[in-house]
Order: sequence, then C-alpha cells, then structure tokens
Amino acid sequence: MYPRTRCRYGPQKLQFLLLVLVLAFLLMMVTMLNPSVKDLNKERIPQPARSVPKEGYRVDFGEIQEILDAQEDSQQHLPLEGLSPFISLKEDELLVAVGSLTAKRNHSRTRKGYRMVGQQSRRQEGSKQVRGPEFLLKSLPLPGGERTEASELAIGGLETYGFNEALSKHIPLHRELPEVRHSLCLKQEASLSRPTASVIICFRDEAWSTLLRTVHSVLDTAPKDFLKEIILVDDLSEQGFLKSSLSDYISKLAGVKLIRSNKRLGVARGRMLGAARATGDVVVFMDSHCECHRGWLEPLLDRLASDRRRIVSPVIDVIDWKTFEYYPSAGLQRGVFDWKLDFHWKPLPELEKKVRLSPISPIRSPAIPGIVVAVDRHYFQNTGGYDSDMTPWGAENLELSIKAWLCGGSVEILPCSRVGHVYRTGIPYNFPAEEAVERNKIQIAETWLGSFKDLFYQQDKMARLIKKTEKLNCTERVLLQKRLGCKSFQWFISDVYPELYPLQHGPRFSAVQYWGWTLCRVQISTGCWWQLSCTVTL
Repeated sequence: MYPRTRCRYGPQKLQFLLLVLVLAFLLMMVTMLNPSVKDLNKERIPQPARSVPKEGYRVDFGEIQEILDAQEDSQQHLPLEGLSPFISLKEDELLVAVGSLTAKRNHSRTRKGYRMVGQQSRRQEGSKQVRGPEFLLKSLPLPGGERTEASELAIGGLETYGFNEALSKHIPLHRELPEVRHSLCLKQEASLSRPTASVIICFRDEAWSTLLRTVHSVLDTAPKDFLKEIILVDDLSEQGFLKSSLSDYISKLAGVKLIRSNKRLGVARGRMLGAARATGDVVVFMDSHCECHRGWLEPLLDRLASDRRRIVSPVIDVIDWKTFEYYPSAGLQRGVFDWKLDFHWKPLPELEKKVRLSPISPIRSPAIPGIVVAVDRHYFQNTGGYDSDMTPWGAENLELSIKAWLCGGSVEILPCSRVGHVYRTGIPYNFPAEEAVERNKIQIAETWLGSFKDLFYQQDKMARLIKKTEKLNCTERVLLQKRLGCKSFQWFISDVYPELYPLQHGPRFSAVQYWGWTLCRVQISTGCWWQLSCTVTL
C-alpha cells in the first residue's frame, strides 16, 4: 500500500483557472459594450480637421471611384495653347483632379505628381433637393411675422465663415433669385458667335452649404450649350467635410471637376491653376459664396464675343450675411479705388451717364471687384493673368483691372448680368493678415503706378514700413509691362479715371454764375475738361 501524497499545487491551479475565467468574462463585457473603431467610423459625422496635411497627402475617395496613380510619365507635359511662359505653376502644386461623369478617362496621360480620379457611371437622379416655396428669395427683406423658422435660428459660424452658416445650411441648395433686370435686357438678341465658358471657383475651408449652392446656382442658370465645365480649386482646405465627402458629392455632378492643391496658393494662383486646366473659350472666376440670376452668363459671353480684349463683370447684388435675404443693387455704380489702393463702389459720374446710349449699356469701370470676373481664356493667359507673386488674398482685382486698361484692354460692368454675393462680416479665421494684403498693394505700386507710387506710400503708413524693411521682387511683372507695350499710369488718370487726379498737381477752376447756378469748369494739367452744375447759396 502506497502512502498518500498531498498535492501541493491544487489550490494554485484552481485560483489560476478562476482568474482566467474572470479575465475572459471582463474581455467579453468590454467587447459587447464598446464597438470597434471601424464601426465607429461608419457612424461618425465628419469633423473639421485641425492638422495641416503634409505635402504628398493622399485623400481617400472610397471604393466607388477608380484611382489612377502614376508616379512616372513617359510623355512630357506641354503647356496649353496660348499659355504664357511666365506663369510659374508647377505640376507638384496639383495633387488630385476629380473628373466629371462625362469626362473621358485617359489612362496613358496621367501626370507625375498628382492623381487623376475617374468615376463610375452614375445618374444624377435625386440629386436636387425639393424647392420649398418658403425658401424662394424675395427682392426685399421679408416683413415681420413672415419669416420662416429657419430664418429665426441663432446666428452661428461667424468666427469661421464670416456669415450665418447656421441659417445657410437650412436653405436648400437650389433656389431662384427674383427677376430684377431691366425690361430691355429680356429683348437682347444673342450673339451668333457666342463662346463657351469654364466657371472656376477657388475656395479654402468654405462652408458646405454656400459652396454647393454656388455650384448648383451655376448649373441651374447657365445655358448647357455654353457652359463647358465648372472647375473647383481646393486651396488646401483643412475642414474634414471638404475631403472625401466633397469628392464623393462632386463625382455625381455632370460637368463639374475638382482640383486639389497640395500647398497654399492663394486666390490669384489658385484661379490661375484653374484657368490652366480650363477648356472653355472664356474663363469666369467666381467666389465660392454666390448665387446667380437666370441669364447672368449670356451677356458676359456676348460682350466678349465682340472684343476679346475686354474684362467684364456682372452687377453684384447683396445677399445678407445674417438673414441670407437678397437685396438688388440700387442704381448703377462702377468700381474705383483710392490712393491707398482700396476698392470702392461709386455712383456713375454725370458725364458717364450722358454718354451711355441706353439704361443697359455697358459701364466703363476703372476697376472691378474680384467676385465674378469673365475674360477670354487666351487673352488672360497671354497678358499674364493674375500676378502669381500676390499671395494669399487681396488687391488682385485691382492689378488685373489696371493692367487691362494700360495694356490695350478695357474693363466693363454689364447691367444685364446679375449675381448675388454674400459679403462677409468681420474677418474669418482663415483670412490673411493685413500685412499680406499690403504686400500685394506694394506689388501694384512698384509695377504699375510709375512716379505716382509716392502718393500711395504717402497715404499708406504700413506700406511705407514694409517697403523699408523688405525688398519685393517685381522683375517679372515689369518685364511683362514692357513686353506688352503698356501705357503709363498718367494716361490711366487722364483718360480712364480723372477723379483720381492728385490735388497737389494743381487743377485750375473757373466758374460762371447764372440764375443761382454756377457752371463749374475744371481744367486738369493734362488738358482734360470736365463740366458739372452746382448750387450756390445767394
């Protein structure tokens, strides 16, 4: 009979098994109560991305798109026909191009440095939202008691966007502006040689609602036969919803393309990038928070068909930043600027009113705003386009206007073309500092003002300080001025904008009194005579 041996490890084994069971139970409970990260991502609402994508950042476009990614290209990328050699846009500034439904996929022409994304065939059914009558704009503010519930929402998004984004996102993407054009506009005959247009919308961290309302407004109002394409240029947006969600949305819109830059370009270079990829006869640059009237595009195209050296702009109406109500511009105005190179709207002078043949005649304007600008594509490229040294925003519209006048072109505002624009309040977070805008103004002064640049520096203290501490390179623009054979700024003041004439040059006044009225004659040193009537208190 063998003696009994007591097991020394029995209790320890039992404790170990109990511990394993407890851990297994806890692990099961954790798994049941917390879904996987993959499941969370399916339900998560896109949030603004706070990190800046590094160069080479790739965007995930989902499974529905075919990605053609080629890092090597056997064929050298040739410039577009008529593209001036001084445009300094490089291929590495273009990261992604999202084509439209009707775009042809060319697998052999993918270019180095960016990806071309093609989409599978999709119908556009169901893409339009229902147009509720309560959202149709009125030509005047809604009276008290008739506001919709959406218009009573608390103001939100001012710090980020500069307008009431909380209200904007409740307004459908399709809405129709009221008819406010002159009756003669409806009787105009179309040009037999009307060109096609590419609408270029450059944006950075724009609100989803205003950006897509701008796109749909163009699609809904522009004639299909003459709208070649809409090109969206994403200037390195950081908002999360402007990444894959926007790419997926745009992929469903026929005739709309999306280009993404992998570095910050600014308005001027972003628009130039879009123009370099455009195929229409005319390029129309448009802000990303606009809404168009029916018939807005045809007058612009017809005017450019008669003279490709013109730069034209529609009448810009106001969409209130707070209520998003529409206010048509009162009276005809033209764009001007002062010696600080700040843009202003001014009523037409009496002489300009007298020489106009009809209420819908084009308005000669010393400058135009950068909100909506239409120009012949080849003329734009061959005359230097925007100044690519202007970054990131501000005064590029003045440079384009002054260059056009001095270098053989003209600038006009067309009363029969109208576009609504949301004028921001305050300065959104992504707008440049004031110093950046001042540098752009210095570029204009050093390139185009000639001896009159001293007047600019006298009026602008900040520009004087920047000029003393920094040396800006305007060589390319000065060479362009010589190549195009441009006139002097003295001619601009004498023939285009005599109201800008500096007081210290001593214009001479004379007056004749007649029955309580004085006929005032102003003689400027250049020999130009202007007459006006003024009341005299006797």
